[in-house]
Amino acid sequence: MEIFLIRLLQFMLAISILVLLHEGGHFFFAKLFGVRVEKFYLFFDPWFHLFEFKPKKSDTTYGVGWLPLGGYCKISGMIDESFDTEQMKQPAQPWEFRSKPAWQRLLIMVGGVLVNFLLALFIYSMVLYTWGDSYYRLDKMTMGMKFNDAAKKIGFKDGDVLLRTNENTLTKFDVDMYRDIANAQTVTVMRQGKEIQLTMPEDMSLLTMLKEQPVFVKPFIPADIDSVMPNSPAAKAGMMKGDKLLAIGGKSIDSWNEFDDQMAVMGDMLSVAKTTKDSMKVRTTTVVFCHKASPEKRDTVKMVLNPDLTLGIGRTYLATYYKPETVEYGFFESFPAGINYGIGVLRGYVDDMKYVFTADGAKSLGGFGSIGSLFPPTWDWMMFWRMTAFLSIILAFMNILPIPALDGGHVLFLLYEMITRRKPSENFLIRAEYVGFGILILLMVVANLNDILRWLGYM
Repeated sequence: MEIFLIRLLQFMLAISILVLLHEGGHFFFAKLFGVRVEKFYLFFDPWFHLFEFKPKKSDTTYGVGWLPLGGYCKISGMIDESFDTEQMKQPAQPWEFRSKPAWQRLLIMVGGVLVNFLLALFIYSMVLYTWGDSYYRLDKMTMGMKFNDAAKKIGFKDGDVLLRTNENTLTKFDVDMYRDIANAQTVTVMRQGKEIQLTMPEDMSLLTMLKEQPVFVKPFIPADIDSVMPNSPAAKAGMMKGDKLLAIGGKSIDSWNEFDDQMAVMGDMLSVAKTTKDSMKVRTTTVVFCHKASPEKRDTVKMVLNPDLTLGIGRTYLATYYKPETVEYGFFESFPAGINYGIGVLRGYVDDMKYVFTADGAKSLGGFGSIGSLFPPTWDWMMFWRMTAFLSIILAFMNILPIPALDGGHVLFLLYEMITRRKPSENFLIRAEYVGFGILILLMVVANLNDILRWLGYM
């Protein structure tokens, strides 16, 4: 429950910041061109609101709604999600959106997207300035990587060190590495001191690589025990810090990667257990390990795992074996670095959009639950700001899509007006707004339904 609340708070804070600044972009340009803003709201307020005030000598009412699905900036004389058709029936006033030149209306509409994109670049720059960029170099992971069966069919072998593709040097273990491999024609690895070039199949899919269990590739981390909790099943079996796991449940393991795979299998068995006896049968297993002092000697013990299928041991991590590389940036150096980083994130996100139009891509759509789960389970300011910047880029990109009811839909019609010198009729714009709003509601229902189905174990 604590983890859920921490993630929820991070999600709500990030969304609040992004929505306020996005709508603030519209607000800024509207005020700049003398357009009246009637309402400026964080969250939506159907039927009632949580808070509202209107300053003296101001045309704008500010408030907080109760439905945390975004926010809005109600601009006079504009067809938007408020569907205020009565206002549109009245004669146009000089302070209204519809009375302004097309180029001014265009800037008002792109204001939110522009603010979100610039905000992301600024956040990335400040993250690099404050914390630098720390990562583990792939070419220095001398124990190599752990590959799944699909990767091994291509020609990869456990222990291969990833070096480069035919287009890019593979530097960091992150989603860009997966993307580079998915788009590559060849991948070069270091195997037993020799460079080996592997030819990649043409139908490689980033989505498939990430959703497979186990995933396509992970860093190889030996199953060395870092610590043993007192009175735990591991302690009672005589395990100590520095010992190494060799097998569990009759399955040989050589790494924490394989340990996780085996525990996932046992977890599936435990989830279908109907009685206490069935549960105890799953929890009772054999474990083979060797001691640090005498690695050639093996101990085989029978133990009952904890109810959550843990042994009561702490594992080793990448930091146990490798020293991270850290690139530090001065204040002025951080801005070009942050801009390059943000553009790279946007480029990767746009490239991944092609998967949305596949069956697996549709199933991978996620709603508020999926977005919230991206935040770390503990409050980490660096990760929070990185995630906020990433969501800001997503918000900017999704809003500029040419779908009616989104900023991009309004931009599309304004560009049409500027090119043809003909303004679409208000009836057409209202109908388009209804269609776009329906599309957005449908996408939201599908995305959040996917979250529910995943939570129930159907996806």
